[in-house]
Amino acid sequence: MAADSPKRDRPTRQTGKITDAICRRIAEGESLQSLCKDPKMPSLASVQGWLADPANEKFRAHYARALEIQADFYADQIIEISDTEENPQKARIRIDARKWKAAKLRPRVYGDKIQQDHRADLALTITTGVPRADD
Repeated sequence: MAADSPKRDRPTRQTGKITDAICRRIAEGESLQSLCKDPKMPSLASVQGWLADPANEKFRAHYARALEIQADFYADQIIEISDTEENPQKARIRIDARKWKAAKLRPRVYGDKIQQDHRADLALTITTGVPRADD
């Protein structure tokens, strides 16, 4: 590293303060990739490693909840965009992106409802090998 370049002291150890900051920023609509570009945050590879660690169930649950809140954040933004964006084409693109993301994060809440009807006519013949009384 050159003497005049800034030193980057990225956190590498997982702490409650760091994981809370990650989940708060995710819940506020920021992507993991974007927040990991912040030099005060751990690298994307570090966070992905924490999420992949089977012993890290508490962080995975906290992160999953943050993603659910993020879906609600995007849904709320849809109304704001439709009320304030003057350019209809731009509004449609922004709204569609948020609808897509919210549906992926919380498909039961924001996904398309798919109704399936299943009907079957069934004729059943039982063969026992025992002669019928009327034979």
